[in-house]
Amino acid sequence: MFGIFMGLVGKIFPLYGMIGLGYIASRGLHVARESIAPLLIYIISPVVVFAASLNVTISLEVLGFPWFMFGVSAALCLFFYWVGKFFWEDATRNIFAFSAGTGNTGYFGIPLAMLLFEPEVANLYIFTMLASLLYESTIGFYIIARGQYTFRQSLLKVARLPSLYAMHLGLVCNYMGWFPSESLMDFMEYFKGTFAILGMMMVGMGLKGVREKGMDFTFVGMTFVTKFVVWPLVVFGLIYLDQTWLGLLNDALYKVMFIFAVVPLAANAVSMAVLLKAAPEKASFAVLLSTLFSLVSIPLMSLIFLH
Repeated sequence: MFGIFMGLVGKIFPLYGMIGLGYIASRGLHVARESIAPLLIYIISPVVVFAASLNVTISLEVLGFPWFMFGVSAALCLFFYWVGKFFWEDATRNIFAFSAGTGNTGYFGIPLAMLLFEPEVANLYIFTMLASLLYESTIGFYIIARGQYTFRQSLLKVARLPSLYAMHLGLVCNYMGWFPSESLMDFMEYFKGTFAILGMMMVGMGLKGVREKGMDFTFVGMTFVTKFVVWPLVVFGLIYLDQTWLGLLNDALYKVMFIFAVVPLAANAVSMAVLLKAAPEKASFAVLLSTLFSLVSIPLMSLIFLH
C-alpha cells in the first residue's frame, strides 16, 4: 500500500507542476486558453490517436473491448444528462454530463497503468483508452455543444473533429501493414508529451476564472459522486457479474477496467469547455480537486481490487 502510494506521488507530482505553470501562464503571461484548446483538439490529439491506432496488435477481442467501454461511458453520460436537468438550466448541465462519462484516462491513466501492471496490460490499456477518445469526440462533444449550439450545428462540429478520422486511418494502416519510417514514428512520440503537458496546463489556466466567477460546489459534489462512487460501483459490478455468470472477459481486461474506474475527472473536459464556452471555470476547479483527491482514493481502491 505504501509503495503504491509513493510510486503514484512520484508519477503524478510533475502533472501538478504543469497545472501550476498553466495558472502562472494565464495570470502572469496572459496566455489565452482559447488559443491552446483548438491546438490540442485539432492538431496534437489526432497525431496521438493515429500513433496509438497504428501500434496496437489487432485482434477481435482487442477491437471489441474499447466499444464495450465506449458503451459504458455513453450510457453514464446520457443518464447524468437527464439527471442534470434537475440542477442546472445552463451549459453546466452539459459539461457535467460529459464529465460523468469519462475520466483522465490519458494524462493520468497511462502512467498509472504502467506503474501498477505488466507491459502487456499497459499496452492493452493504451489502446482501450481510444474508447474515451471516441466518446469525447462523438457523444461527449455533442452533449457539450448542445449547451451552445443547435442540433445541426452540434452534429457538424462533431463531424469536423479530426481525431475520429485519425483513429480509423491508423487502424486501416495497421491492418494493411502500411507503417511510416522509424524516424517519423519517433517524431510522433513527441506529440504524446506535448499533449500531456498542454492538457494539464489548460487545467491551471482555467483556475484564473474561479476567483473571478466563484465556485459551484453543487457541480463539484455531483461530479465527485459520478467519478468516485458511480464509476467504481458500475465497473466492479460488471467485473463481479462476468466473474460469477458470464465469463466473457479475462484478468487483463479486468485490470484495464480498474484504471477506467479510478482515474480522476478528465482534463479534456477543460479543453472542450473552453472551445465550446461551456462552464470552463467550473470544469477546471473540479478537475483540480479530483486530481488531488486521487492521491488518496487510488491507493485505497488498489488495496481493495489488487489484494
